[in-house]
Amino acid sequence: MRESTVTIEHVAQGADEMRAFGARLARALLATPAHESLLVTLSGDLGAGKTTLVGGLLAELGHIGPVRSPTYTLLEPYRLQGRDITHCDLYRLRHPDELDDLGLRDLRGAGSVLLVEWPEKAEGRLNAADLALTLDYAGPDARRLVAAACSPVGQAVLGRL
Repeated sequence: MRESTVTIEHVAQGADEMRAFGARLARALLATPAHESLLVTLSGDLGAGKTTLVGGLLAELGHIGPVRSPTYTLLEPYRLQGRDITHCDLYRLRHPDELDDLGLRDLRGAGSVLLVEWPEKAEGRLNAADLALTLDYAGPDARRLVAAACSPVGQAVLGRL
């Protein structure tokens, strides 16, 4: 029997509010025990705010400077707050088999956080997400975010938001 998925919804009025939500998420992630790894997926159209949210999260953890989507590099690793955090963008994947070349499975160590934009490009080849974020347009500057906890670890993170 599958656990029910817990969700929350949030509407961000502009980029600053999306970054603020990312900062809240960072604080909730940091409260996760150091031995737990987390997979957070971010789905949504181009311009929906995925990278803006990640920028707020990384800034809260101590990253200084701009955060760009790793559209061309595919992976951007960070070491912040004693954790390995990898920001992935799968938008340019031509075929899900390319995931094997990225070595995403090797990035899931104790305390790691894997942030994956465009997870649908993996066509089910990623492990199940702990937290699945879906962003869409709610107006010219507003974005609707639905956060779904898909594991006990994800539920704990969601409960701290």
